Amino acid sequence: MNLGTAALQVTRETGRMFLFLLQTILASFSPPWRLRNVFKQIHFIGMRSLFVIALTSVFAGMVLALQGYYTLSRFGSEALLGPAVALSMIRELGPVLSGLMITGRAGSAIAAELGIMRIREQIDALDVMGVPPIHFLAVPRFLAGLIVLPLLTVMFDVIGIWGGYLVAVQLLGMSAGTYLGGIESAVSMHDITTGLMKALCFGIVITWVCSYKGYFARRGAEGVSHATTSAVVLSSVMILVSDYFITAMML
Repeated sequence: MNLGTAALQVTRETGRMFLFLLQTILASFSPPWRLRNVFKQIHFIGMRSLFVIALTSVFAGMVLALQGYYTLSRFGSEALLGPAVALSMIRELGPVLSGLMITGRAGSAIAAELGIMRIREQIDALDVMGVPPIHFLAVPRFLAGLIVLPLLTVMFDVIGIWGGYLVAVQLLGMSAGTYLGGIESAVSMHDITTGLMKALCFGIVITWVCSYKGYFARRGAEGVSHATTSAVVLSSVMILVSDYFITAMML
């Protein structure tokens, strides 16, 4: 009986999540388009995350170059360090780590903000005034996620490759031409497209899940806390799961 109840609850919750996503997508194409709210969310999700993205990417690139050099040196293939760092950052680490960082910094704040609005009955007030809450609250965050995540991913890739350059050239004494020339010859447009496709999907996942969890938060401070935690965990898991399927399709 408990197993059946749990299965029904999961099915109901999944259906409601996808209906929320569908309503958000449809509302994105209907006026009025509140561009001021969209720009506000772009600033909140994107500009305020620049430091976290830059710090994470430079050390990710440095660690990747350091580990990759000592691994490749065992096979006499140190010249492949540049392509190894660049392809790892562009295809995998850039979009995934950017998505996880944005989830922890901005996604949790989105869920908490909407959850507080729910318990203070501000969302109900919007409905009473005839303002569609999803159009007013979810759509700007959804559009901002679509715009910001690919841009932050590109920044993550560039800074990460530069961090790898610092370690490879300045620390390990590798030739700068070998490092950069290998990247130019190995990285293709398909690799860049794959990384940007992942970033676009992760932007949808983060804003969708976090907005949904906050929008339907239960009453009280405990409900907001639970919604925020659930949003971060579910978004992170969905990023990793969707990363696998996108990688499998884009090979």
